[in-house]
Amino acid sequence: MADKEIVEKILEKVAAEGRASLTAPEGRQVCEAYGIPTPEERLAATAEEAVAQAQEIGLPVVLKIVSPDILHKTEAGGVLVGLATADAVADGFRSIVANAKAYDAGAEITGVQVQQMLSGGQEVIIGATTDATFGKIVAFGLGGVLVEVLKDVTFRLAPLDRDQAFSMIDGIAAAEILRGVRGAEPVSRDALADVLTRVGTLVTDFPQLAEVDLNPVLATPGGAIAVDVRILVDPEAAREPVRFSQEEILASMTRIMKPASIAVIGASAEAGKIGNSVMKNLVDGGFAGEIHPINPKAAEILDRKAYASISDVPGDVDVAVFAIPAKFVPAALEEVGRKGVAGAILIPSGFGETGNIELQDQVVAIARKHGVRILGPNIYGYYYTPENLSATFCTPYDVKGGVALSSQSGGIGMAILGFSRSAKMGVSSIVGVGNKADIDEDDLLTFFEQDENTELIAMHLEDLKDGRSFAETAKRVSARKPVVVLKAGRTSQGAKAASSHTGALAGDDKVYDDILRQSGVIRAPGLNDLLEYARGIPLLPTPKGENVVIITGAGGSGVLLSDACVDNGLNLMEIPPDLDASFREFIPPFGAAGNPVDITGGEPPATYRNTIALGLADERIHALILGYWHTIVTPPMIFAELVSEVVSEYRAKGIHKPVVASLAGDVEVEEASSFLYEHGVVAYPYTTEKPVAVLGAKYRWARSAGLLG
Repeated sequence: MADKEIVEKILEKVAAEGRASLTAPEGRQVCEAYGIPTPEERLAATAEEAVAQAQEIGLPVVLKIVSPDILHKTEAGGVLVGLATADAVADGFRSIVANAKAYDAGAEITGVQVQQMLSGGQEVIIGATTDATFGKIVAFGLGGVLVEVLKDVTFRLAPLDRDQAFSMIDGIAAAEILRGVRGAEPVSRDALADVLTRVGTLVTDFPQLAEVDLNPVLATPGGAIAVDVRILVDPEAAREPVRFSQEEILASMTRIMKPASIAVIGASAEAGKIGNSVMKNLVDGGFAGEIHPINPKAAEILDRKAYASISDVPGDVDVAVFAIPAKFVPAALEEVGRKGVAGAILIPSGFGETGNIELQDQVVAIARKHGVRILGPNIYGYYYTPENLSATFCTPYDVKGGVALSSQSGGIGMAILGFSRSAKMGVSSIVGVGNKADIDEDDLLTFFEQDENTELIAMHLEDLKDGRSFAETAKRVSARKPVVVLKAGRTSQGAKAASSHTGALAGDDKVYDDILRQSGVIRAPGLNDLLEYARGIPLLPTPKGENVVIITGAGGSGVLLSDACVDNGLNLMEIPPDLDASFREFIPPFGAAGNPVDITGGEPPATYRNTIALGLADERIHALILGYWHTIVTPPMIFAELVSEVVSEYRAKGIHKPVVASLAGDVEVEEASSFLYEHGVVAYPYTTEKPVAVLGAKYRWARSAGLLG
């Protein structure tokens, strides 16, 4: 059990003295209170004390300056190691104090830390920092110079359990070093996991701890000891964002997505105006609820009675779509709030995105006062096809399906719409979130989680307003439905000022990558990938195991498909002898069994049919990747039709396995690929990478959701 009282007293003292950091002895006390091992040490005020303490601890020792004003001890010449004699300790004490005074003449010097000298083992870094997006996160990587040069580090949300700690230890590229290489003994994974979980608990219990940096931690076969401890304090680090309960979110989002009544503030009869386009989309799109134009200068718009104010509308209104200039929004929003509207859809720009933070904050404050949720501002609106709802000034969309999409950018939103139409991908919803002054991705996830019309959620985002809330919500949702995310801005945020290794390392996109993966989110590397994953993942049955088999008519395609499997974390099955013999019954002598199964290019349709049927029939095979080569013997549409037939035949028998195909050939393979896609087989012409990437995305979701046998 942690001794919280010790830490509380230390932090009270630090706060009373107006300090932003703990001294090394205070840091050691905090570690001891939470069961984090540290070397034996003492605090010396004189050279004589240092010598006596060193002899008591046992030579050799390390000396470190202790000063609340000197955070980077090494830069100040405040660290000496390997002092093996009494004279060396005495001289070292005087030297360190002199160096510290030269570095900062005004620095308060508490004394010199005399620390047990440890040797052997592997240096690692364990730390925690307060990330601007995700809050408290724990970091792990190799220590010393390696962490600075290679940045081989992994992150998790705090607090974390032992399984998550082990996943961090095994998740760095250099994990093999910790397991023991070239005869070296492996370090204690249990001891490292123990330190990781204790650090996560410490910063959760005391959120004012902005950074905890244990670097290095010396990992040995027998344990793990934090050699150097640096802890920073900042009351702002404990600040929590405003959060709504799941019930509150669902109540508001249900009224927004399934409204009975909509008001358009700034509705217009004049073509070319945003208020006119919104009205047309609502009316022409077939929305069955009430539509109320709000315009003090009109009596009627699009055959609907217009009102001077939303206050004049009889009955309840669920949603108000704003199509007025930004400066008029606050006054109109006050009326909307008094009316009891659930959602304000702020299409206008001119808020935070232009630097007008004050206006945006004013609008949010008005909404909070009245219990109104804001979507936007600076958005194209939103679509919810089950309700025939096109609350937008952009192109209407009515192809219904199970994919819900959102975007932070209007341009990306319209790319989503265009792709959806071109690819015949039915959607349940397309939502613009814009500045995310209020409603953001975790609100949408909460709604789509329970929406019976949505099978998969795909999101383009540039940032997360409350990353911790998103991660926690996504973890819950992704256990039921795939969540695909395209995170823009994957490059480093640059050399941000950071006072510790942990803080500097956490400025990278690696934090997003690790925590999104921890949450079960499928991360798409690009926009087309996001859209193809959204289109393909729902089409593929969930695999029951990891064994993937490639059947190809072209050896070159087989090699590229194999490479793509490695890139996407797929396991190419090692074909057992009996299955190998079964495949050989159908392929020519000069073909190749094994994996890939190469049936060669000149084979008739029957060879494709028989080998694919065998792959579907054998319970040990869990997914098939097909590589087709265009020949006159088996033309593209013949191939597509036979694949569709054999897949349908086995699905009718209750055998559902994911099947993807890569088609190489002349332009006819385009039509054949489209035919296959329409018949439940994810297929692409001219690429070996795309079909395997979609299959890999399906596998990543199935693994995180615990659905693989």
